[in-house]
Amino acid sequence: MVVTDMDGTLLNSNHDVSSKFFELFKNLKQQNIQFVPASGRPYYSIVKKLQPIKNDIIIVAENGGLVIQNQNVLLSNQLNPNRVLELYTLVSTIADTYPIFCTQHQAFILRASDDLVKTFSEYYSDYTIIDSFEDITDDVIKIALYHTTNSEKHIFPFVKHLKPELNVVISGNHWVDISEAITNKGNALRFLQRQLNITPSETMVFGDYNNDLEMLTCAKYSYAMANAHPNVKNVANFETESNDNNGVELVLEQLITESRKH
Repeated sequence: MVVTDMDGTLLNSNHDVSSKFFELFKNLKQQNIQFVPASGRPYYSIVKKLQPIKNDIIIVAENGGLVIQNQNVLLSNQLNPNRVLELYTLVSTIADTYPIFCTQHQAFILRASDDLVKTFSEYYSDYTIIDSFEDITDDVIKIALYHTTNSEKHIFPFVKHLKPELNVVISGNHWVDISEAITNKGNALRFLQRQLNITPSETMVFGDYNNDLEMLTCAKYSYAMANAHPNVKNVANFETESNDNNGVELVLEQLITESRKH
């Protein structure tokens, strides 16, 4: 099984997947290697990025809050609705912070300017703008908090006290994500390893940010991107080129060459 994060990892800085990857994917499929994108992005966004192969992959979305194969939900960790109301009240008060309430089919975006909504729509293309808690009409899997300059400095200090009752993770320079305590990419990956009877020594993982740490420990072949957060480089067993230098594809080429020998 090959598992890769999306932003900063498989996607380049323009948020695109390379045509080279889609070519390599054909070889992975021929060799019965299961491909799993594992992202903080919502399910529908990952599907759009990987449209040509969407029926041949298992998708881990919302940092492990959702696992879906061919539209079948294999795993879904929803936040308790009472807890969502408490969190809504808390996150609405953090200065210069824009909360997004993520559900399986769409995102509910609170009080953001048109420019910000445009930024968010790269990740959350299916969204509704809301003015109050009552406008959220679906089960929330994750709350994504966006800061225009730095999430680690300006959001995390106000929400870190929610741990360990909830999973609170800095998932990018601008983002902090809040979800159920059991929700992380590592737990989702372990679930898939059990389902598919695949061991850590048969698993390869790529990541670049703190929301990838747990899943990197589930694989013998764990790779940090050259552009990765220092924490990721400390946890991964190997390092590859940056996302803009096709770091994932370089390793997959080696994997395919080796697999052909056996």
